[in-house]
Order: sequence, then C-alpha cells, then structure tokens
Amino acid sequence: MPVSARGPLRHVLVHLLTPLLMCLGMGLAYMSAFVTPEPHDMPVAVVGTHARAHAFAASVADESGGALDVRTLASRAQAVDALKSLDISGAYLPDAKAPELLVASAGSDMSALAAEKVFTRVAAAQGSPLKVTDVAHPVSDDPTGQGLFFLLVAVSIGSYASVAALGAAGGALRMRVRAGLAVGVAFAVSLIGAALAGPVFHLAHHGLWGVWAMSWLYSAGILLIGVGLHTFLKRWTTLAMMVLFVMLNFTSSGGLFRPELQNGFFGSLHSFWNGAGFVEGVRAQQYFGGHGLGGHVGTLVAWLAVGALLTAVAGLVERRRAAVAAAAPAEPTAAEVSKTSETSRASEEEEMEESVGV
Repeated sequence: MPVSARGPLRHVLVHLLTPLLMCLGMGLAYMSAFVTPEPHDMPVAVVGTHARAHAFAASVADESGGALDVRTLASRAQAVDALKSLDISGAYLPDAKAPELLVASAGSDMSALAAEKVFTRVAAAQGSPLKVTDVAHPVSDDPTGQGLFFLLVAVSIGSYASVAALGAAGGALRMRVRAGLAVGVAFAVSLIGAALAGPVFHLAHHGLWGVWAMSWLYSAGILLIGVGLHTFLKRWTTLAMMVLFVMLNFTSSGGLFRPELQNGFFGSLHSFWNGAGFVEGVRAQQYFGGHGLGGHVGTLVAWLAVGALLTAVAGLVERRRAAVAAAAPAEPTAAEVSKTSETSRASEEEEMEESVGV
C-alpha cells in the first residue's frame, strides 16, 4: 500500500471504531437488561393478620428462592393502597374456594404478569382457580402501558441527535449561543413529545401540560450535557451520548421491565437515572394520583442542573483556550513564508553584487 494512502485509511478506521463500539454496547446493554427478565426480591403481599397468613407468606417466600419479597398486610384496602403507591407488585388474598390476586398493571404490565404467574401456581396447588383484579390499569389506547417507554425513545432521539447537529454545525458559535439553541431545541422536542402523548396517540388522557414540562426538563438536560461534553470529547461525544442516554438509559427506565425484574445493576440505575425519572414521573401523574411525582421531577431537575454546570465549565474552558491561542505567536502562512524567502534571496543577491563591486 502506498504510504500516501495509509493516513486516510487510518482516519477511516478510527471513525469506524465508534459504530463498532456502539454495536457492542447496545448488544450487551439490551440483552443483559431485557432478554431474561426474572423476579429479584419482587415485593408482593399476602393479606391477612392471623398466624396462618404469616406462615403462608413465609412459605411462599421460601419456595421462591429469593425471587419474592413477601410481606403481610392487614386488609384489602391496605393492599390497594400499597399497589397504588407502587410499593408492591401484587397482593394475594387467600381463600379456600376463591383466592384473589390484586395487581396494578399501569405500574408495570410485566410485573403484574409475573405476580399472576407465581400466584396462579400457588392457587392451583390449593386446588382453586385464581381471580385476578386490576386496581390500576392503563388507558385503552395503551393497553400494555408500554407507550410511555416509546415516548421516552422519541424524546431521547430528538435530544441526543440534536447534540450531534449542534456540535457539527455550531462549533464556531459561542457557548452562550449554543446553550440557548439547546434550550430552544428542547422546547421543540418537548412539544413534539406532548403532541405524541396527547392528540396523536392518546397516551395522556389528562395533565398534558405536565407531560410537556417533564419532556422539556428531560430533553434540556440531555442537550446541555451533550453540548458541554462536546468541548472535551469532540467526535467521541456521539458514543458518550449513546452510552448515557440509550444503553444505560432505556434499559433502566422501567418502561418495559421495572427494577424488580432486572439484575441489580440496571435496578440500581433506575433509582436516579433521568429516563426512569421521566417514565415514572409521567406514570405517577397519569395513573397514581401524583404519588412520588416530586421525587421524579427532582431527578429531572438534578440532571438539568448537571447539564447547566457542565455547559458553564465548558464555556470557561473554551474562553481560556481562545485566550491562550490569541497570546501565542501566530504561525506564518504559506504565502508569508514564500514572501519572506523571496525577500531573503533578494537581500542576499544585493549583498553579493555589492561585494563584487568592491
């Protein structure tokens, strides 16, 4: 291979490294988070105060081998409250003839199915059919409750893809201008998200302004973090955004599987990652009377604050770099080098003529 072709080839190979790493990361993240969902200390309850109820709860917990975290509740009303607070995934009411399982599928259709699978076997062992009662189901336009996850995907793509556009086309702009554009893009993305959630697909039957506000907080946080990271990472920013807001974000959001059906890593991310804040915030507002909404909004605000801080730091770094570049002696251009060389040669010729004349 000619030496002149090695540079361009190396340049292409370095750029191909990003999509290959994205392929590996997406495969690892999605397959480890979604392929084999299994209960891990999934919280469920047995309703009853007598000794047999406590003994039955202990027996179910032992037989689950750690898959279930079984507690007892005194009454059906307490069980419904616990389900609507997302403290448990199912509540079993033992009865020799008509056992009943309470679930809240709006919180997680998959968790409700997992609880139903467990207690169907329990009821079958007692020789009774199981009645399942859903105390909080999603709207008819989103029967599985997974529409919020796909809303998250749409808003996320609009946000992190805009970071690439701002980095590629806005590099010559001041950080202040880029940050303003990021806030404006987040406004546009959030309007699209609210339109999809409301009039287009009817995921949100009420509180559409709240959905819009959470969409803006979520999108603005991603955009400001991306704009700030671009100052330091340059062409690696896209890979970093994919890791933060796709690989780790979608998998820990709880939109498909809540943390009790995932391994400990993704389950722990669910407690503070911004995608989980968005999905759980909208879910709480739409289906659970705003229970826990303040904490989820607080998560989104915290990520926005991180983005604003990172952008501010990046702006300071860029100004310092510009000051250093301005203070450094300027490198001569090719034309200036040529002109200096010609002047030098002319001067040497004049000196030689003078020397010959002497």
